[in-house]
Amino acid sequence: MIYLRLFFSFIKIGFSSFGGLSLVPVINQEMMTNGWMTSQEVQDIIAIAEMTPGSLGINCATFAGMRVAGLAGGAAATLGVMMPSLTLCLIAAIFVEKFRKSRTMEDILHSVRPICLGMIAATALTLMQTNFLPSGIFCWQALVIAVIAGVVLMKFKANIPIVVLLSAGLGLLLVR
Repeated sequence: MIYLRLFFSFIKIGFSSFGGLSLVPVINQEMMTNGWMTSQEVQDIIAIAEMTPGSLGINCATFAGMRVAGLAGGAAATLGVMMPSLTLCLIAAIFVEKFRKSRTMEDILHSVRPICLGMIAATALTLMQTNFLPSGIFCWQALVIAVIAGVVLMKFKANIPIVVLLSAGLGLLLVR
């Protein structure tokens, strides 16, 4: 049954990623492995999930599940991606409270940071390849949009929705 497959796929996604952008390669692999979506469709869902309010993981799960199996598929995927977080947060809260002053706990938390950074870097490389080389040909328009968005974000400290709207407008102007 597709709903159970979505539920368990998104449980696996929830358990094998640390949230945020680290979900992207895992979702991409799972969607493509099951034949539910192409890489481009996953990128489109991620773009939509980034534009909408809420958690990227929950939004991606909801949109991907709905794309695959309608409203019930969206609900199954969303519950699946939330299940690991809820379970692990409850367990973690108990242990963190119990071992709050432990040197081992500090060492564990210190080692997680570089792992997350590596996962974000891998995601960035995957997204760059998909966006800048969509069909094996370099897309200069995507690079221009990315540079302008980066400058607007870093130099002018613009809000994310403004940068998304600006980028969408630039995409309409440059890509067509």
